Amino acid sequence: QVQLVESGGGLVQAGGSLRLSCAASGRTFSNYNMGWFRQAPGKEREFVAGITWSGSSTNYADSVKGRFTISRDNAKNTVYLQMDSLKPEDTAVYYCAAARLGVVVFTQVGSYPYWGQGTQVTVSS
Repeated sequence: QVQLVESGGGLVQAGGSLRLSCAASGRTFSNYNMGWFRQAPGKEREFVAGITWSGSSTNYADSVKGRFTISRDNAKNTVYLQMDSLKPEDTAVYYCAAARLGVVVFTQVGSYPYWGQGTQVTVSS
């Protein structure tokens, strides 16, 4: 089992940037594909970005493509989400998640058995 802890959330003005980090422990980090999801009040949890175990493949939701960048450092057991040009509609709790090793990025919530506790991101207009 892998444990995940997110950090880096906060309050930012529209157009600003934040970088989220997710530190993993417990199992070999490079054995897992990683994903970022978000959940706004009253809405379902949705896929934001994902990266394969090696970092060779990434995938993004259309709503964040060109603004967000996911990356990972397997030596530091950490996955990152760089968020630029933030919009008020990006406001949500952001969750880091881990899935079994795969050659493609998983985009479904159900594909990820391990989750962090979430970090709040609030973008003011």
